[in-house]
Amino acid sequence: MAANQTSPTSPQFGQGLSLGRVLIYVLLILCAFYYLAPLYVMLTTSVKSLDEIRSGNLLSIPLNPSTYAWSKAWGTACTGVTCEGLAPYFWNSVKMAVPAVIISSLIGSVNGYVLAHWKFRGSHIVFTALMVGCFIPFQVVILPMARVLGMLNLANTTSGLILVHIIYGMAFTTLFFRNYYVSVPEELVNAARIDGAGFFMIYRRIIFPLSLPIFMVCFIWQFTQIWNDFLFGVVFGGSDAQPVTVALNNLVNTSTGVTEYNVNMASAIIAALPTLGLYLVAGKYFVRGLTAGAVKG
Repeated sequence: MAANQTSPTSPQFGQGLSLGRVLIYVLLILCAFYYLAPLYVMLTTSVKSLDEIRSGNLLSIPLNPSTYAWSKAWGTACTGVTCEGLAPYFWNSVKMAVPAVIISSLIGSVNGYVLAHWKFRGSHIVFTALMVGCFIPFQVVILPMARVLGMLNLANTTSGLILVHIIYGMAFTTLFFRNYYVSVPEELVNAARIDGAGFFMIYRRIIFPLSLPIFMVCFIWQFTQIWNDFLFGVVFGGSDAQPVTVALNNLVNTSTGVTEYNVNMASAIIAALPTLGLYLVAGKYFVRGLTAGAVKG
């Protein structure tokens, strides 16, 4: 009798390749194709001419690829009454997103540190209020935020949009950091207190060096939310401070002349490139940071 027999319920396809694993690979390939197909259509359409788009189909490979649509989308496409392309609005989004992400993450880090290791009377109430703030819809804060920006003379400015995203994002960043810092042993913080370390010394020497994974989570989360935001941008952004999402909407809905699908697709990819690139570069840190504080120990 053979010493090793394959179970009839677990058919093998080659060495170490079971039917279940084959099915998993097939399912993953189908899911990847399903999610990547729209990106393929956008990329191929953006390098086709209008004649080729009209005569071909969505999945056809470009016969004569060209970067004309990309250059027009970046520099000369009309977004309403102006024809400056997406370039100025793209840099508006950069000037808005980068400081808003950094400041809201730093504030959330300090808040999370306080709520996790410096308990005070009413700290649970504050934490509950911040959790409630995570579920407040954008539309609810528009009116009070407009009033605040008007009082501070920051209406229709990039600085005003930065302030809006900092305030709205603090609830999320505080929640992320608090849940992460709870996993830092309390004995470590107490030992530093006994040695005479104060609030900021403990944060700078102990807490902050351990925070890289959760900072990456907050950076990716906040950057994605801020960069892709449309409502705050169209409400609080003036003509010189509108982000790229508002410009993309204006470009696609411009009704003058023939609809240039290749330019529209190129514009959409340009607007999505920063978040796509961020996930490709730092996606593994995002997953690592989310799971790092999942278990206290």
